[in-house]
Amino acid sequence: MKISLRVQPNAPRNEVLGFTEGVLRIKVAAPPVKGKANQEMVGFLSKVLGVARSSLAIVAGHTSRNKIIDINGLSQEEISRRLTAASSSSGGASK
Repeated sequence: MKISLRVQPNAPRNEVLGFTEGVLRIKVAAPPVKGKANQEMVGFLSKVLGVARSSLAIVAGHTSRNKIIDINGLSQEEISRRLTAASSSSGGASK
């Protein structure tokens, strides 16, 4: 299952903001230097979704804020449910 997302690096904490026009918006605490924000984003999403880091792959947008992520092992409905739950919790899911 592929999803589009927009990542905001250098945030105070990791947070799922929710879906806007079909694009998942998240914040990560890591800076966009030497792939640190990408690593942080993959680790954070794996924790939020409850899947292994190896189940997530950046398909497009390695050096962009706009990315396409491939998630293995979950249905579209389950991904949406888990991300919506994370974004609606108080302040989003944190590090």
